[in-house]
Amino acid sequence: MQTTEHETFSSPSEVRTFPHGKAEILEVGDSTIGRLILEPGWRWSNDVGPIAGTESCLAPHFQYHVQGRLGVRMDDGTEFVAGPGDVTSLPQGHDAWVVGDEPVIVVDWYGSTNWAKAPAHAEAASA
Repeated sequence: MQTTEHETFSSPSEVRTFPHGKAEILEVGDSTIGRLILEPGWRWSNDVGPIAGTESCLAPHFQYHVQGRLGVRMDDGTEFVAGPGDVTSLPQGHDAWVVGDEPVIVVDWYGSTNWAKAPAHAEAASA
């Protein structure tokens, strides 16, 4: 049964930082929702890829683009730029980068659970 909950990105459950950005994570109901704040110069393959340890992003996403322009290139070669007001559904297998000089803010309704977080096997190895 659904219950009433009220959360805010002003007090996220978790903040994950990485070069050129951060992911603010909220736990609401049975969902994990992320607000990604990506600064100019951010690129997934350079700034988050080393954390994930993969060639491309393997997290699927369902995102609402609040601010800035985000370039996306799927592993199959499909490429586009998303901007404010856009909604994107991205299957696993992509790279992304900030286009221009304005920070990108994206609300990620699906895909933030482990995004920008070291894989469990890497955490165990470093413990």
